[in-house]
Amino acid sequence: MILTKWLCENLLKVLGWTVDKTNPPVSNCVVIAAPHTSNWDFILMLLFAGAFGQRINWMGKSDLFIKPFGYFLRLIGGISVNRSQKNQIVGNMISLFKKRDSFLLVVPVEGTRARANFWKSGFYHIAKGANVPILPTFLDYESKRGGFGIPIQTTDNLSLDMEKIRNFYAPFKGKFPLKSGPIKLQEEDQI
Repeated sequence: MILTKWLCENLLKVLGWTVDKTNPPVSNCVVIAAPHTSNWDFILMLLFAGAFGQRINWMGKSDLFIKPFGYFLRLIGGISVNRSQKNQIVGNMISLFKKRDSFLLVVPVEGTRARANFWKSGFYHIAKGANVPILPTFLDYESKRGGFGIPIQTTDNLSLDMEKIRNFYAPFKGKFPLKSGPIKLQEEDQI
């Protein structure tokens, strides 16, 4: 970890944020990063993880990992992915879970800071395939509070699993609430 727990907590305090320590993170899970409506979300996510003493990993498009930035991005937990090979991303992430004892993989489920009609379902398939829980996190810009939720283990009922996630996120507001789309997977319409 680049920044110490103390430094992360104090940087958040200076920025006016409160760390909600109600639920400490689990050590092996797919972490949902939502709502994602601002570039600040990434920086805050790193600071909140650091405030909990956690090293997180996150996926980023391969274009970001060019020299000289690639080394730094990997140092702060970045994993380069080729977004044109979507089918391989899920399988590759499941493989990483099987190789590591402790792996917190942050997935920006909206896939964009703009409003989207559906969440990307990769987070769900990675968690199910790796048999690890989904850990919802939150950045509530309204109360300037952030933290972790209770882990959600996937079942064979996608709609029920997504309902738990919707209930968790109902009270939280992103920096730009109008950019937040519905919490829904396209696959839910096909059930």
